[in-house]
Amino acid sequence: MKDRFDISGKVFVITGGTGLLGYQHAAAIAEKNGIPVLLDIETSRFQNITDTLQEEFSSKAFCLECDVTSEGSIEKCYQNIIEKYGRIDGLINNAAINTKMQVSDKFVQTKLEDLSLENWQNDFNVSVTGAFLCSRIFGGHMANNEGGIIINISSDLGIIAPDQRIYFSNDKEESAQVVKPVTYSVTKHALIGLTKYLATYWADKGVRSNALCPGGVFSGQSIEIVQRLTERIPLGRMAEVDEYRGAIQFLCSDASRYMNGSSLVLDGGRTVW
Repeated sequence: MKDRFDISGKVFVITGGTGLLGYQHAAAIAEKNGIPVLLDIETSRFQNITDTLQEEFSSKAFCLECDVTSEGSIEKCYQNIIEKYGRIDGLINNAAINTKMQVSDKFVQTKLEDLSLENWQNDFNVSVTGAFLCSRIFGGHMANNEGGIIINISSDLGIIAPDQRIYFSNDKEESAQVVKPVTYSVTKHALIGLTKYLATYWADKGVRSNALCPGGVFSGQSIEIVQRLTERIPLGRMAEVDEYRGAIQFLCSDASRYMNGSSLVLDGGRTVW
């Protein structure tokens, strides 16, 4: 019986590919013999990532510089991918701006009252407009060529609002408190809306669209933030960085072939409290 998780030879485009989860998505694809194509505006990690994926999975990963806010940049990447592989089987819209939340850090202008229109627009350009452009270009190819898969990386904060008490510092004045920016929550909600739209728009073309809503990943956050956050998670801990690989493999493969327009939540149970 064919392994329904097998994606051998299939080409998956991953935006924000050099980020914390971007690499993990690539590793998930490589582990199941797929071909990860990592797009990112930050190119310094390209060689290290391709070397690591080759060593760990014997994967021929491909990296391309890409600005997801630029239609021309995405089109250029699309042409390069088609020239190299002749096909695209999936897209993972992972690119986002995520302000690091540390109660001990110097003051960061994240409060709603202080957030500039420029920052608001920049966050939307990367997270939402970028996902729209990539879906239109790469998804359009899949719709015209036997179908494919689109995965939008949302968040548990695409379902619930951020609890700003997690980031409160007793050592700071009210005006200097750090909060989770409004743009993070709103853009992650928007990606779920985009997921539902795409799921119906190209369903007859064999293109499935789903969202993954991960919870917080432990990556050296302050003790205060980790403690406050884990108190709100039934499993009592944050996620380890590689714990979403299985979900990506499920969503990218025939194992989820009847799943379309859904949001898969992996948050340790946080959103059920």
